[in-house]
Amino acid sequence: MTLSEAELLTADEDRLEELFRTSPPGEIPEGPMEGAAIIGAGTGLTGAIAALVRLAVWRGKVFDRAGGYLSNRLSPLDVLAVLATVAPGPSRLDGEECIVIDYSRTSLVARGVRDEIRQVGPDLYLGVIWLFGAKVGWFSLRKPRTGGDEQQATNTQPTR
Repeated sequence: MTLSEAELLTADEDRLEELFRTSPPGEIPEGPMEGAAIIGAGTGLTGAIAALVRLAVWRGKVFDRAGGYLSNRLSPLDVLAVLATVAPGPSRLDGEECIVIDYSRTSLVARGVRDEIRQVGPDLYLGVIWLFGAKVGWFSLRKPRTGGDEQQATNTQPTR
């Protein structure tokens, strides 16, 4: 079964956790990835919240696999900011390997944030958001569709 971003947005908390626990880490992505915030999983509001977050705040991430870092795509202008290191490591959720996105040494504004991702489908990742050690939400990342505004986010040199 191949999952889609839409299915992740309609999944409840238990389903997201099951998907994360049973998925492999996958390869660290390279280049721009489209993101969707999965807040309020299973409430019926997740899609609307994801659309609002994407419109106003967070659009995804841009990975530099060779450099071991990423930056977040913020605002409708696709500004690259909030740098993090990226490397394989154990998940706080289950102790198994995942891709760890760590802001603790690279960002003052996101110092208490740690994201973890695992690949749940071709070019599709599910992420869990930790804030000061507490799980606070989920997100998805997918390769951009060809064309459109996703191509603007190819510069991986972020601001700090």
